Amino acid sequence: MQKYCAYQDRCHNEVRTKILSYKVYGDDLEEIISDLIKENYLNEERFAQSFARGKFRIKRWGRNKIKQELARRRVSTYCIKKGMKEIDEDEYVKTITYLVEKKLSTVSGHEAIRRKKVFEFCYRKGYEANYINSALSDLL
Repeated sequence: MQKYCAYQDRCHNEVRTKILSYKVYGDDLEEIISDLIKENYLNEERFAQSFARGKFRIKRWGRNKIKQELARRRVSTYCIKKGMKEIDEDEYVKTITYLVEKKLSTVSGHEAIRRKKVFEFCYRKGYEANYINSALSDLL
């Protein structure tokens, strides 16, 4: 399990599922997880931070989608807040502007239809409506 956790940051839920797949239950399972935490192989706060950074910079996900995915992985609210602090506000605005520009260049039709399609695309990526509308109004 140390190799599994050392390869990349993991959340507690992923590690618990992996241990359960080896048919380890009860006190043994809890002891393994406890040892991994003590030896700093398993750190949920570090996981939330690296997850948020990676999904934002590589996949260009918005805050809403990142929060939703962390919650789905049963990461604590405290760790989710810590992870969200990894996203720089200026970089966030630049990214949403870039995404809006890129999508606008691929969408054709009347302005209202283009606006709707771009808005829906960005909203699905997890960006907040106010950021999307601001970027759209700057570009259209």
